[in-house]
Amino acid sequence: MAFKPLHDRVLVRRVESDEKTKGGLIIPDSAKEKPAEGVVVACGEGARKDSGELIEMAVKAGDKVLFGKWSGTEVSIDGEELLIMKESDILGIIEDAAAAKAA
Repeated sequence: MAFKPLHDRVLVRRVESDEKTKGGLIIPDSAKEKPAEGVVVACGEGARKDSGELIEMAVKAGDKVLFGKWSGTEVSIDGEELLIMKESDILGIIEDAAAAKAA
């Protein structure tokens, strides 16, 4: 994929939610909500202060993130549906359980 977001924008691939509930009920496609978590595919360089100094991005490619329900703009790149959003639309980074226990 040859796409690099500019400034403080992030390219995110949605993570598909489970097709079954914890009780074993199968959820039809028409009733599913779009997931509000995804994986960062690419990041811009970061925003700039008025002085021109670069503000480094808090996320990086490969981070699993949680974002708002209506965040971002849906785009199709190389036939894949992705989201472009500002870094400020990302609510947080989801850490895996093994890394959280080690910390």
